[in-house]
This record gives sequence, structure tokens and C-alpha cells, in this order.
Amino acid sequence: ATQNRKVCRRFGEIAMFKSLVCALLFSVIPLAAMADGPPRTAEVADSDARAVRAVVEAQLKAFAADDAVKAFSHASPAIQKQFGDAATFAEMVRRTYPMLIRPASISFYRPLAIESVVVQGVMFRDGEGHVWRADYQLQRQPDKRWRIEGCQVVPGNDTSTT
Repeated sequence: ATQNRKVCRRFGEIAMFKSLVCALLFSVIPLAAMADGPPRTAEVADSDARAVRAVVEAQLKAFAADDAVKAFSHASPAIQKQFGDAATFAEMVRRTYPMLIRPASISFYRPLAIESVVVQGVMFRDGEGHVWRADYQLQRQPDKRWRIEGCQVVPGNDTSTT
């Protein structure tokens, strides 16, 4: 019971932190965007597109196999630091993004570079037939490997194409 309270308290802290960060970002980013113009976007080289997709696929396979350590290994150092360990990270994903655990189908969009981040869009259909769009943000690390820096999931629609 004590462990469950600690986990619940930790998720509450994370949710509160995420809300604070989102509020801050939504208040600061529009001002910065107006000053510098729209963010620069670019095509992603085929070799990088394959590498980015492979990282996302590997993390999804690890979640499907309940391999929290492997899934956590594909997260960026900042995400690893934020969650501290694989079990906490995997529990957050199970609670917040259950549609990513064992989707019925997956389709990948062509990734797009936005500033120093590559965004890999993925369309999911969950076991109940609902469609979701996930946008994974990946950054190249100093060792040249790609790691997942974040992910936003929103309801999709059946007319989206990949």
C-alpha cells in the first residue's frame, strides 16, 4: 500500500510538472515564434528517416513484449533522468498512453525535421478500433544515435493517410 501511494504521488507530481511545463511553453513559445518567424522545417535524409523509424519501432516492440528496460533505453537522457528508472517510465506509458502498448495496427508517416528535432508521426489503431496519431520527437545524441525526447498522442481519424 505504501509503495502504491508513492507511485501515485510520483505520477501526481509528474502530471503537475507536465501541466506547468505546458503552460509555460504555450506562453513563451508563441512570443519567440513571432520574433523569429515560423520554425524551420526540412526533409529528413533517407538514412536518418530509417534510423528514426527503427528507434520508434524498437520501443514499441519493447512495450509489446513488456520489456521496460529495452523501451527505456530508447528514451533520451533527459527523459531517463526525468523518470529515473525503467519501471517508473513504463508505468507512466501504461497509464497515460495505453494505445501504444499493443496496437492492432501501425502506420508511419515520413519524418520531418523541425529545427534540431525530428518528428516521426505514427498512426495507431488500438484493439477497440480507435485511431490515434502519435508524434514522436527524436534528437540525435552526441554519439550520433537517435533517442526519443517526447511523444504527443491525439485522437486520429480514419481519413488520415500515411
